[in-house]
Amino acid sequence: MQNKSDDFIVPEPPRLDRAVIDEWLTHFPELNGLDDPVWQKVLDSARPVEIPAGTTVFRDGDGCQNYMFVIEGSVRVQKMAENGREIVLYRVSAGEACILTTSCLLSHQRYPAEGITETDIRAISIPVARFDEGVAGSAGFRAFVFSSYGQRIADLILLVEDVAFGRMDIRLGQYLLDAADDEGNVAGTHQAIAAELGTAREVVSRQLKEFERRGWLRLGRGVLKISDLATLRNHLSATL
Repeated sequence: MQNKSDDFIVPEPPRLDRAVIDEWLTHFPELNGLDDPVWQKVLDSARPVEIPAGTTVFRDGDGCQNYMFVIEGSVRVQKMAENGREIVLYRVSAGEACILTTSCLLSHQRYPAEGITETDIRAISIPVARFDEGVAGSAGFRAFVFSSYGQRIADLILLVEDVAFGRMDIRLGQYLLDAADDEGNVAGTHQAIAAELGTAREVVSRQLKEFERRGWLRLGRGVLKISDLATLRNHLSATL
């Protein structure tokens, strides 16, 4: 049946040109030497994707339809509990693939968390059917998928250990050192910092006020400034 003239048809994304393929493989060198027929089918199905910042790319409970290779930008993957508390599980940056996407595609389960673009994203997307064929029929592609999956699992185990057993003052202090700019400023609300650390906002606020009482930082609205970097570092070193 012919479509009506006013029907909207989603356009087919353009195929990759050589320059985009080269950029992709620069970020994912493990794929650079693959030349088997199954991998070529995966390559032929790949399409460029551009997603603006602030976009929810998947939600808790969504099905997974594509496997994406990020070549520019960052996606934040987070889990929110029924009581409203949230934790940042990890970020997917250039040269990385999402472990939850891999898990959902391999197990045919739905997403257990959500992913939000923190910046504009450029990525390469392959459909689930070609992903399945690649894992089944291309030894090189399969090795890449499971290697990146294993690395991310190890990172998540470290996160679980950190949340379960790490001292909050140490975890918060290290986060502040990592997040501070060259002038010692750390942008973000207490709620945002709590989400990064997987704890309650009240816990972060209480610990930040203690740091301020000790003279290590000054609290402001939406930003704080580390005022005694050396002492904060010494505190972390002495308690590790």
